[in-house]
Amino acid sequence: MSMNQNLKTVYIYLENGTYLKANSFGAEATVVGEIVFNTSLSGYQEIMSDPSYAGQFVTFTMPEIGNVGVNAQDMESSSAHAKGMIVRKYQDRYSNFRAEESLADFLLKYDVMGICDIDTRYLTKMIRSEGAMMMIASTEISDKDELAKILNDSPRIEDVNYIEQVSTKKAYKHTSGTYNDKNGFEYEEAPSAEAKIAVIDFGVKRNILNEIVSAGIAVDVIPNDFKADELITQFNEKKIDGVFLSNGPGDPLVLKKEQEQIKKLIKAKIPMFGICLGHQLLSISHGYDTYKLKFGHHGGNHPVKNEKTGLVEITAQNHNYNVPDNIVEIASVTHTNLFDNTIEGLKYNDAPIFSVQHHPESSPGPKESRYIFKEFLTLIKR
Repeated sequence: MSMNQNLKTVYIYLENGTYLKANSFGAEATVVGEIVFNTSLSGYQEIMSDPSYAGQFVTFTMPEIGNVGVNAQDMESSSAHAKGMIVRKYQDRYSNFRAEESLADFLLKYDVMGICDIDTRYLTKMIRSEGAMMMIASTEISDKDELAKILNDSPRIEDVNYIEQVSTKKAYKHTSGTYNDKNGFEYEEAPSAEAKIAVIDFGVKRNILNEIVSAGIAVDVIPNDFKADELITQFNEKKIDGVFLSNGPGDPLVLKKEQEQIKKLIKAKIPMFGICLGHQLLSISHGYDTYKLKFGHHGGNHPVKNEKTGLVEITAQNHNYNVPDNIVEIASVTHTNLFDNTIEGLKYNDAPIFSVQHHPESSPGPKESRYIFKEFLTLIKR
């Protein structure tokens, strides 16, 4: 079944001068964002509701998207955060016993663009050779020069603090464990907690919280404008046993306030674990600035070598920035990306701190790295 006869035309202009025409199945608008590609074979709903994609258009290399619909249970946050999704073929007629609505209805609900009937292989190869770049998509404006002008006058992704948009505004407790498809497709009850931590929310994924809880750690989620002194007091009074720094969108170098607070936590020797943006912020706060990768790592099939065990883990990834190689001056590398040999995990030498660049909670993706959450519990208890 093709919906193409009743879809609106969308006009796309990329900052390298490429001008394209496609169809739109989501919100009708004029939107500017950064274009990246994702190689995951499933989990489009989790990707679209992952706050780390704020400010980005996600090009899916999987050609058929929409065929399993969407449901409330698979949300990674309370909204859809990407600027839009770009797919080869959108399927409106979904078939899945857990589905509650179509992908198009989901995008309309959260005011997100959906772009289809476009050569995603062409786009992916372009991003791979030229790097991630800014783009504009519009169902309202077709004139190439006008689109180019709006794009030129808009802020770049590295100029926007998306953390302010995606972080929670008030603290809350998270109590549900990991999703279990064995007994009625529900989230597991939390095991009794052996420790308690503060999770700093820069755009945390729900499944990270589920995994932490399932590892036996009680969780208080707090906003990004946290005060390190308050956490240090709580730690000294044994009200918390450690701090987790979450994933999140955008350029970590923008987050000056957060870096200042993290420096205080490092000095106080509080046990810390960071994922993705959290991993990058720990590096910057130790004095080692991150750099931008050419087109980033986005997908559920990235091989990462565990340097301790020698085993290769297939991991889920979503990041455009990376820590520098010279950080080995103060930390040992625990994980290495086998696609490009970039650093994927660190254990700091003189502090109870470790971090990983990939997503051990997956969602979507393989679960070979979920042991890392138990390692955090071990670190805290030590």
